[in-house]
Amino acid sequence: MKLTRYMHWAALSGLMLLLFILNLGLGSVSIPVSDILNILAGNEASNIIYADIIWNFRITKALTCVLAGSALSIGGLQMQTLFRNALAGPDVLGLSSGASLAVSLLLMGQAAGIRFFSDPNPWTIVIASSIGAGAVFLIVLFIARRLGDNTSLLIIGLMMGAATASLVSVLQFLSEAEDQQAYLLWTFGSLGSLSWSEIQILTLVLVLGALVGLLSVKALNAWLLGDNYARSLGVNVNRSRLFIILSTSILTGGVTAFCGPIAFVGLAVPHLTKLIIKTHNHRVLLPAVMLSGAILMLFCDIIAQLPGSKYVLPINAITALIGAPVVIWIVLKSKRISI
Repeated sequence: MKLTRYMHWAALSGLMLLLFILNLGLGSVSIPVSDILNILAGNEASNIIYADIIWNFRITKALTCVLAGSALSIGGLQMQTLFRNALAGPDVLGLSSGASLAVSLLLMGQAAGIRFFSDPNPWTIVIASSIGAGAVFLIVLFIARRLGDNTSLLIIGLMMGAATASLVSVLQFLSEAEDQQAYLLWTFGSLGSLSWSEIQILTLVLVLGALVGLLSVKALNAWLLGDNYARSLGVNVNRSRLFIILSTSILTGGVTAFCGPIAFVGLAVPHLTKLIIKTHNHRVLLPAVMLSGAILMLFCDIIAQLPGSKYVLPINAITALIGAPVVIWIVLKSKRISI
């Protein structure tokens, strides 16, 4: 049993490393694997331009794939366990919707008489997205302190998402075509626009969110059999719920701020991981979904680049295109999805 599990870990790690190298090599300019390894080792490549392409463009995008995929997958696993709902994702609390509303106010608010900046730039979009996600988190935190039912909290999150989506629709109807286009491009998601300083911040977001999640492992395992069982094991249900919400908020809010609202990864990855690693122990599942999320995001980004083409497809289109059939296949095969 342990040997099989070690083989799973080795396979996941090896696949992530392979996709990481492929991600560095594929694109409008193909770079041989030997040159990639030489560049990463600090040696000279056969073409001096290759090093510039990798260090200034591709490695930041590949690292963003790893960080964003890991963060969203942890958030999805925690939400599916907390709500005991196989269709719950990291955006179920409405954080992505809050970030979308804030960015829409920034980019399309002039139509409603609101203009925060005359010329929004990437950092102002990050700040607006963070404020929107943070505001929704505070609202959810306030409600969670007063609700003892996870199902009610799930409904609150879905309704907040619906309300913010309606406000965004109103702004889109009133705004100019150029502002609508800027907002639409943000909603597509982007993995290739982060600088090294932003990578460092996103790394810190992942570490903080993952640490809070690891502190909640006992509660997550107990929650698999319900609130009453968790209480019987001495779990402080209210405090643990707040810790899990905090972890998911940090992870989802950080990724949405820097990469846009990337959909489907947090929903699909926990189910795919459980097909490989047959366990419900979150002490094992948390690091496993981190690896699986990184693998899926790297794979989706490779497809999005259309290897050999100068065009790059929206990452959200690829994650949904790949993830949706996988989940449908899982449902048809197992007749049901368990958390």
